[in-house]
Amino acid sequence: MQDSQPKPSRRGFFFGAAATGAAAAAIVALPGAPALQQAALPEPKPAPEKGGGYSLSEHVKRYYKTTRI
Repeated sequence: MQDSQPKPSRRGFFFGAAATGAAAAAIVALPGAPALQQAALPEPKPAPEKGGGYSLSEHVKRYYKTTRI
C-alpha cells in the first residue's frame, strides 16, 4: 500500500515559513490596520544609590521554593 501523502521536506517547511512571514508583514503594513496594543508594563524600581540591586521579589521567592528538596 502506498502512502497518499508525500513525506514532508525541508524545502516545503522553509517555503511555508517564508509565506507565513510575508503574510504577517503584509498585514502589518496595511494602511488602516489596527495597531497592536502593548501591555502596560509596571514602572521599574529606581536603581539603588549605593550599588547592589538584588531584591527578594515574588519571582525570586517562587524560584527558591522550586529548588527546595
